Amino acid sequence: MDEIQKNLLEQVAGLHEVPAGAYNIRANGASVERNTTANIDIVTKDDKQGIDIVIKPGTRRESVHIPVVLSQSGLKEMVYNDFYVGDDCDVTIIAGCGIHNSGDSESRHDGIHSFYIGRNSRVKYVEKHYGSGDGRGGKIMNPQTVIELGENSFMEMETVQIRGVDSTRRSTTAALAENAKLVITERLMTHGKQYAESSFQVDLNGTGSSANLISRAVARDDSRQLFLAKINGNSRCAGHSECDAIIMDNAKISAVPEITANHLDAALIHEAAIGKIAGDQIIKLMTLGLTEAEAEEQIINGFLK
Repeated sequence: MDEIQKNLLEQVAGLHEVPAGAYNIRANGASVERNTTANIDIVTKDDKQGIDIVIKPGTRRESVHIPVVLSQSGLKEMVYNDFYVGDDCDVTIIAGCGIHNSGDSESRHDGIHSFYIGRNSRVKYVEKHYGSGDGRGGKIMNPQTVIELGENSFMEMETVQIRGVDSTRRSTTAALAENAKLVITERLMTHGKQYAESSFQVDLNGTGSSANLISRAVARDDSRQLFLAKINGNSRCAGHSECDAIIMDNAKISAVPEITANHLDAALIHEAAIGKIAGDQIIKLMTLGLTEAEAEEQIINGFLK
């Protein structure tokens, strides 16, 4: 891999060197490095672009890295990655996509990640997106995540997009069985003329299931954002969605939360707040010696942590 690709890999997966455990590193439309373990297998699909990640029942304290980097201007790809997590597992999965585009043609990565998680398992899933390059060609990512969460299982999903992606449509759907729990945290910042759309649909099907959707977003310059969150309570369950956003300059943000109770004991809450940075916050930091721009950056960085 060249230096551009290595930098992208560090940004989206935190990798300075080959990781321990199982991994599949994809660069410019092809798998360049792969490793499996006794408990985690990675198999190339026969019928379409993508891989199957099979995690044996009882696998604990292991990780899987599956980052994607694109540095070839004009490259467009669609991949399908399926995760089969057995019962009684405790694993961490690190994904993410980085695009460097110094040309005039659009570069685009679309992907569908499907999770089939067994009973009594814990999965932490981290997905980061990053764009770089001074070309006029767009850097576009459209990730889709599909989750089937088994009985008594827990999934924590963290998505981060802070810089450089011109257009993204992120879609997450989830179905939860009895006593399953899902926590999703999104951190997002757009600038320039970028557009970002995040949509979530969670079906709380099992008794005792719960979901918590949290979005922290900042829109700057002339960028636009749309946040859609739909929770269906189909049993005795608990669901909560929360969107907090800071709007700056000439940006536009829309937040559309929706909750539907289809059961007498479904307890559902939604919250949404959009506003500018409070002037007194900036003044307080300026009294400590920061410029107005530095104060804004400090507030934004703290908000997105």
